[in-house]
Amino acid sequence: MTLTVLFCVDPLHPRRVDPHFSREAGAVRDHYGEIALIDHDALRRGDAESAVRAVPRDLGAAWYRGWMVTSGEYAALAKALKRRGTVLLTHPDDYRRAHELPGWHDTFAGLTPHSVWRPLEPGQDPGDLGELVRPLRDGPGVVKDYVKSRKHEWDEACFVPDVKDPGRLRAVVAAMIGLQDSFLAGGVVVREFEHYDGAGEARVWWVDGEPALVGPHPDTPGARPEPALEEVAPAVRSLGCRFITTDLARRADGAWRVVEVGDGQVSELPATIDPMDLYAHLPVPD
Repeated sequence: MTLTVLFCVDPLHPRRVDPHFSREAGAVRDHYGEIALIDHDALRRGDAESAVRAVPRDLGAAWYRGWMVTSGEYAALAKALKRRGTVLLTHPDDYRRAHELPGWHDTFAGLTPHSVWRPLEPGQDPGDLGELVRPLRDGPGVVKDYVKSRKHEWDEACFVPDVKDPGRLRAVVAAMIGLQDSFLAGGVVVREFEHYDGAGEARVWWVDGEPALVGPHPDTPGARPEPALEEVAPAVRSLGCRFITTDLARRADGAWRVVEVGDGQVSELPATIDPMDLYAHLPVPD
């Protein structure tokens, strides 16, 4: 059968792929795959039926490749597509598990910085943060939501010099929540901070538990780290998701650490990577 990929539509040109994904869509077409278009803006507005209106009926099994959506939005997308005869190859439960830190953190215990979290709605008070961070060791930490950090506002809304300093911790958490606003994903996370060697992160793409592509992180596209995967691979397989990414960095002591896990459908592919180096590994349904 044919590799079928659903890309986000260009909001200004409803018959075209969003320019950010046009290189990938071209690679799929050039290798005799099939593409269809999803209206990401409609999906974010809560109108999943309108979001899938341009997808041909009875398209069969497909991968999504596009902008991030919440776990709830992804589940709504899957339901709307199923009614049109298309099944997403990543189940909504697997999307949530890989996309949100609470879904993958414990599976990667010992390989990733120890973290604690609390569910929150946008604008909600985070409550007693001292109780939340009690399991963490004293010292620096990083604040984020279930999916993303405000790393570009490092001192204001990301880094905490000492997680046991209640005033500073509350200030950073409040800033993160305020800046994320309605885009706050899931809740608040506090992670123990680790020092890395500064050589850049590696992004590893995994398909059905196997490393399909090892390349740079999009933030450091010129880096060429070569991470050790022997300890990471069993955790990836244990997570049980078909298509994920792991971002790895080398700690100052030489150990490779899992900085983030993500769903492969919404992870950024660096411009330095040939898309077919990834798409050639995506399974085609029988």
